[in-house]
Amino acid sequence: MIIIGEKINSTLKAVRPAIEKYDAAAIQSLAKKQADAGAAFIDVNAGMFHGTEPERVAWLVETVQAVTDKPFSIDSPSAEAVAAALKVNRNGQPLINSITDEKARFDAILPLALEYKAKLIALCMDDTGMPETADGRFAIAERLIAKLTGAGVPLSDIYIDPLVRPVSTGPRYGVAAIETIRRVKTEYPDAHIACGLSNVSFGLPARKLVNQAFLVAAMAAGMDGAILDPLDTKLMSLIWAAEALLGIDEYCLEYLDKFREGLIEV
Repeated sequence: MIIIGEKINSTLKAVRPAIEKYDAAAIQSLAKKQADAGAAFIDVNAGMFHGTEPERVAWLVETVQAVTDKPFSIDSPSAEAVAAALKVNRNGQPLINSITDEKARFDAILPLALEYKAKLIALCMDDTGMPETADGRFAIAERLIAKLTGAGVPLSDIYIDPLVRPVSTGPRYGVAAIETIRRVKTEYPDAHIACGLSNVSFGLPARKLVNQAFLVAAMAAGMDGAILDPLDTKLMSLIWAAEALLGIDEYCLEYLDKFREGLIEV
């Protein structure tokens, strides 16, 4: 599973003050903990700071790369903010989070991805909005893949986001996301998935339980990447167990290693 560590995000009440005060120690501690816990990418988001977002997201990149060499997921719909972060990145191939099939956003983000050879999270939405059904989402995924690969982005650098929406607001939203994942991975096995996991449980009690159940169902459908909290030991334990069950972890070697290290939570 490709883990995109979600903790350095200005929408989180516990993290926003650290970004606001330029508290490097707090941000670096979060980055190191996520890297040590298994994050493949460190997501950085300063979107709550309107007007100063480019400056702050660039500061986040510079601050984090002083303590880890994990690549970044640069999380912003703003081309200006994405560009500011890419300019100071030294941690290898970054991931831009995100592009859509909305014309203005696509046209603004694609040149940056090509210039910096970045991977891309591609959301299944266009100028008409977010489709309700798996059919609508998959149709957008197909268009995005065709346009991105046609422009020179390798298929393996594309991470489709199936748009996980709260099941509390629509009884079919969980099924729609899972079916979109299944169809994308069936038709485009070399593409990846980057699912915003915690969205599924918004508005519900015991959110972690819902997230965990969705994680396993989505992995069974082919999900190979997720934006999540790698410090959630129960969630990470379920990932290792599910990979063993799904034949991803051959002979359960990683699961056994994690168990011996005391990282499996039962």
